[in-house]
Amino acid sequence: MRTRYLVCYDIADERRLTRVYRYLKGRGIHMQYSVFLCSLTWPELNSLKADLAELIDESADDVRLYPVPSGEAIKALGCPGLVPEGAAVFLP
Repeated sequence: MRTRYLVCYDIADERRLTRVYRYLKGRGIHMQYSVFLCSLTWPELNSLKADLAELIDESADDVRLYPVPSGEAIKALGCPGLVPEGAAVFLP
């Protein structure tokens, strides 16, 4: 079973930031500057967490994974710009 996660990050070093961005680009949909939407199985989630732990400096960087309840639409307020392919975003 797959669960959707918002993966949000704040990386202090530009080289690590680029590595994290490239890693996540292959595993999810880039929603905003430091936010990806990933659809993951339990083993994929564990692998993602382990891989990210190796890419970041845990004393300086912050990565958070938020589960998105299944069946919930992602709502955008304001000027969301282009909707990435594969993302279902509903405006109010």
